[in-house]
Amino acid sequence: MNTDSLIITTSPHIHHRDTTASIMWRVSAALAPAALWGVYQFGLSSLTVLLVSIASCLLFEYFAGRATGRFTLNDGSAFLTGLLVGMNMPGTIPLFIPVIASAFAILVVKWTFGGLGRNWMNPALAGRVFVFFSWTGDMTTWPVPRALRLDAVTMSTPLSSIKTGLLELTEPVSGPMALLRDLGFPVSDLDMNLTASFRGIFPGLENGYFDLFLGNIPGCIGEASALLLLAGGIYLMLVKIVNWEIVASYAASFVVLIFLFAGIPFGSGLFAGDVLFHILSGGFMLGLLFMATDMVSSPLTKKGMLIYGAGIGFLTFLIRIFGSFPEGVSLAIILMNIFVPMINRYTQPKLFGEVREEAAK
Repeated sequence: MNTDSLIITTSPHIHHRDTTASIMWRVSAALAPAALWGVYQFGLSSLTVLLVSIASCLLFEYFAGRATGRFTLNDGSAFLTGLLVGMNMPGTIPLFIPVIASAFAILVVKWTFGGLGRNWMNPALAGRVFVFFSWTGDMTTWPVPRALRLDAVTMSTPLSSIKTGLLELTEPVSGPMALLRDLGFPVSDLDMNLTASFRGIFPGLENGYFDLFLGNIPGCIGEASALLLLAGGIYLMLVKIVNWEIVASYAASFVVLIFLFAGIPFGSGLFAGDVLFHILSGGFMLGLLFMATDMVSSPLTKKGMLIYGAGIGFLTFLIRIFGSFPEGVSLAIILMNIFVPMINRYTQPKLFGEVREEAAK
């Protein structure tokens, strides 16, 4: 019997009516509101980026399927990879870059190892990281969101503004929001109105948090709304497509480390990190709910998922706060993907009973 296509994990094996295609299309549906909000904020050019990314992934998937004699377009995995590639791009990026990212994701990361279920890292993230280091300037040029109503065409993200501002910091500041205010980072009218309304309940609330939560900030297309990403992630956890263990351990380790140490660069010392700012900014929500939880490249066991998530949280914190890059989500997830085989090996439950060796004949 040919067992090349038969890949079985350790027991128990539970039958479930969900198929690969149903899971992939439901994840894509959960991402769709955040993607559409990104299109609204960054304009029709961002829609073009999304469509080109999806079409490229489908095309490369078709070519790979023809070469291997397998038709896989209808399982939804290539569509989801293309959607994630597009959501990890700036809205005005040259279109050849998402095409190359899609080619790297599908042909190199996914099909070099045999297709869906055999890739050892998240294909969309691998494509993003590849083009980030190849075309860093284009990958860090951010269009101004519609809500800010500025005359400028591009601007920096909150995280990159803070990373630059810290290099010129001469006196301690209370935290990232205070530094952004000193740097003149813009705030939308909606944010100012909502902040003023909530100051009766939270007297020390600073301007800017509602912009982060609602997506009125520059960034990748998929980073535009923490609210919509959170809603999609909760839906996937409720229908048990996303494992809560990865989400919980990733969030917990990141939040604890941010609270303990993220105030140090601002001169605020220990126990002064702005947790709310860091969970709402950058690619944290997208990575936490939709990319770290990738079924193929994450561990198989519950204990392994907890270790994996905690490791991603630690690396995200380390790169974002003390590294040279303003953001560390993508690199953190890919680095932990490398350790997944080892995590699986040492967290697999021991077999019940023992195997007797046959007497030598």
